[in-house]
Amino acid sequence: MTGPVPLRRLVVAPLLCCAPVVGATGCGGGDKSGASSSASPSGTSSTEAQKFAKTRFVADAGLAAGATYQWIVKPYRADTFEKGADGRTFALVKAGPAGGFTCNRLKAAVTDAKGDPLLSKAVAPLTAGIESLKGLGDKLRRGEAGAGDIGAFESAINGIRSAGGGAGAEAKDKVPSASQLGG
Repeated sequence: MTGPVPLRRLVVAPLLCCAPVVGATGCGGGDKSGASSSASPSGTSSTEAQKFAKTRFVADAGLAAGATYQWIVKPYRADTFEKGADGRTFALVKAGPAGGFTCNRLKAAVTDAKGDPLLSKAVAPLTAGIESLKGLGDKLRRGEAGAGDIGAFESAINGIRSAGGGAGAEAKDKVPSASQLGG
């Protein structure tokens, strides 16, 4: 006769099964369905559209920064990604989708910046750096990310922040919810 199944097994098993599916999107290009987050509101003047572009930029950049710090940088600095570390599995399950989410929001922030002349000039040089993040979500999920990979996320976030700050659109960290990471 078997005893009751520990709660930890009931929670960890579904998370491990769903992590590859959720994080599989990573930073892959191609799908441009994020139009709803970057489409300008209808019936507005160009001044209002620019204002909304800055607002969307700040929101997207803040979410990217929050996800990177909360679920990638902070656990990495605490050595949670190391083999045998306490909470490693959970940290890796969160880091994969957080990496994909970060790439998605950084790309959206760049798209948003195109709606404002000052922001577009400031953010344009960062596009190549953001594109270089492709595949890091998968690398994080597999536990293969190193200091250079974590540094790539940090430098992309810092570049977006400084570009936005210089254009009057300073982004603050905003940690996304788990449901935002997954969908």
